[in-house]
Amino acid sequence: MKLKICGMKYPDNILEVGALLPDYMGFIFWEKSTRYFDGVIPELPKSIKKVGVFVNETVAVILAKAQKYNLQAIQLHGHESVEFCSDLRLTIGNEIEIIKVFSVDDDFDFEILKPFETVCNYFLFDTKGKLPGGNGTTFDWKVLEKYPSSKPFFLSGGIGIEEMDAVKEIAKTNLPLYAIDINSKFEIEPGLKNIEKLDSFKNNLKTLNL
Repeated sequence: MKLKICGMKYPDNILEVGALLPDYMGFIFWEKSTRYFDGVIPELPKSIKKVGVFVNETVAVILAKAQKYNLQAIQLHGHESVEFCSDLRLTIGNEIEIIKVFSVDDDFDFEILKPFETVCNYFLFDTKGKLPGGNGTTFDWKVLEKYPSSKPFFLSGGIGIEEMDAVKEIAKTNLPLYAIDINSKFEIEPGLKNIEKLDSFKNNLKTLNL
């Protein structure tokens, strides 16, 4: 089970989180976000994949950010089409992972995922809310019982320490759950993460990999 910590913003805090060695760290390049990142990413351990989070952005801007920040993954959090994902793949090459986000509620239609399977590396399921992400609420994970694909996915949406038992339960299923994505439930303020809480969560998550 991989761990992604998203919404990083402050250099010192980025280094502290980096010392915990999560598998992914997310940087939000959507200007309307309270976690919008426009700084300098300090040197991080090579094992950590840096993820750029974009919302309905152009391929050119995504490519420029990927090159500027040496991103290893692109997370598409808007209404990006299959054609857009395909164009992005051709532009950035195969070395950079593409994570396509879908906002889920009880009525989510999993059939819309099928065309995206060949143009992205992973799906990410977040809670449908007012904002593209960071709403701090979970959706009913039982809906994932209808998941028809073998494409591995990230699970997101208001996951905190309180959800660890539920994470352990869903990890026991045959779902291709690849990673847990955490953000707002571990914050002191938007973009500033609580290291002790993160460390506790990561240690609990580690037990699933034993």
